[in-house]
Amino acid sequence: MLGLTDVSICLAYLLSAGGAIFCVVYGVLNWNKDATKEKEDDNK
Repeated sequence: MLGLTDVSICLAYLLSAGGAIFCVVYGVLNWNKDATKEKEDDNK
């Protein structure tokens, strides 16, 4: 089943999926963070 014959292969799949999920969540949380900071600097 999916080539999961070894624990290290299973770990690689899990870390890959976890990394992708982390990147999506990080991107969503920081989507407009820089744009907001630039607007505040322009108003000074």
